[in-house]
Amino acid sequence: MSVGSLMIPRMALLGNSIDPLEALQEKMDVKLKKELADVALTAARAKGASYADVRIGRYLNQVVATREKRVQGVSNTESYGVGIRVLVNGCWGFAATNRVTKEDIARTAEDAVAVARANAKIQGAPVQLAPQKGYGEVSWKAPIEINAFEVPIKEKIDLLMQVNDVAILGGASFVNSSIFATNEQKYFASTDGSYIDQDIHRIYPNFSVTKIDRASGKFVSRNGLSAPMGMGYEYLKARPEDTVPGIVPRYKKRYNMLEDIKAATACLNEKLTAKSVEPGKYDLVLDPTHLWLTIHESVGHPTELDRVLGYEANYAGTSFLTLDKWESRKFNFGSKQVNIVADKTQEGSLGAVGYDDEGVKCKKWDLIKDGVLVNYQAIRDQAHIIGLKESHGCCYAQSWEDVQFQRMPNVSLQPGKAKLSVDDMIKNVEKGIFIVGNGSYSIDQQRYNFQFGGQAFYEISKGKITGMLNDVAYQANTQEFWNSCTAVCDESDYRLGGSFNDGKGQPGQSSAVSHGSSTARFNGVNVINTARKI
Repeated sequence: MSVGSLMIPRMALLGNSIDPLEALQEKMDVKLKKELADVALTAARAKGASYADVRIGRYLNQVVATREKRVQGVSNTESYGVGIRVLVNGCWGFAATNRVTKEDIARTAEDAVAVARANAKIQGAPVQLAPQKGYGEVSWKAPIEINAFEVPIKEKIDLLMQVNDVAILGGASFVNSSIFATNEQKYFASTDGSYIDQDIHRIYPNFSVTKIDRASGKFVSRNGLSAPMGMGYEYLKARPEDTVPGIVPRYKKRYNMLEDIKAATACLNEKLTAKSVEPGKYDLVLDPTHLWLTIHESVGHPTELDRVLGYEANYAGTSFLTLDKWESRKFNFGSKQVNIVADKTQEGSLGAVGYDDEGVKCKKWDLIKDGVLVNYQAIRDQAHIIGLKESHGCCYAQSWEDVQFQRMPNVSLQPGKAKLSVDDMIKNVEKGIFIVGNGSYSIDQQRYNFQFGGQAFYEISKGKITGMLNDVAYQANTQEFWNSCTAVCDESDYRLGGSFNDGKGQPGQSSAVSHGSSTARFNGVNVINTARKI
């Protein structure tokens, strides 16, 4: 997974370059999409497919990137085509084409059947699909207010240049800023009787600011505390009520980029003179801008059923959450404060869609309940393995030319039920560290032993913030860490973080996923000094 603040997401590199105005061209008529889909389904059935689905997709991506006083680049890409998946003799086959004509689509469906027949010669157990009702003709659209692709490039550049100016005026040595936007226009149809039209939008504004002490040569950096969101450009139109003041600004539903760059630049001055942390055991207070990544790596990935079954072992690893732990219904994943859900429906999240790429209506379900492992993430051909009668609805492909497979839904820590603010949580900490923002990390192939850094670290002594620290990282194993969770702030502090570019699979695919939480406390966690040699 890539979490570099200014790394161009892989999805932004897919497709052919286009003029920005081409992104605003009218979409293909839904009636025509249905005609084309029926051509694929009919051709697949005629060649012997017991099941078939077709995805017609148009994927738009835009990147606007700047550095100090100049524009580094503006990229607009479009990818458009059809992917067809079939089941023949209990085996999958897939083929895709960027020629969106009836003749080419029929030919591609026949190719998918031929692939399935060839695969069936070497396949072991046949695929078992969970039943799925057809929904007929339905649609889903992300509830955005401002389409980011309708906002002029100049307006975006002007905002990013203002961001850079604030940083330079505040004493920064270097600053990068960017805005990523994506729009997935997806049409799904299957022999189950579904014809689903969806319009999905995501946006990610971010920056990285650096200051150098010329005398010592020391330098420090901080990235933006924005979260990539399943929203339109309204995400960048922050209102006063969207910011909660505190040690660092906390952004609820909309993001104030100018305010954040000002706070980040001021933070650098303190970081340059902050003391280095003394290694030892600390109570950690983890802000959602940091905790989302720990959730992603130590909960999201190990509860993917394909990892549990070993399907990802050659590339991404396996999982310590083996089936026997789930079957016991007693595995102590974390403390009773730990309630973690998977959710493909949360408004504003990166993973929010109406239906997944198998035509399954999306939903919310428990993964960890009162600290106990109760479920995994499963799609149609995995559901029977854990005794489910239906898919969880978490199947996804990054484009029309990629085959869909199990991908992580939004995975989030639920807020505490008792009223508890961040300030109240800190007041109860005798010796601790408050960590903001995600940094470098390392985790083993089973998603068990790990180390996480951050963007900014604040020492807590006798219930008060006493200043910043440097060179902080914490180490634990997943079970030990989540069992050390003693408190979670209430829903008034709940915020989303997430990854715009989560990688998985061979060939690799990228997806976007959110992780929500309120600020949480973890007692007695081992903290190391990253500047000291071991």
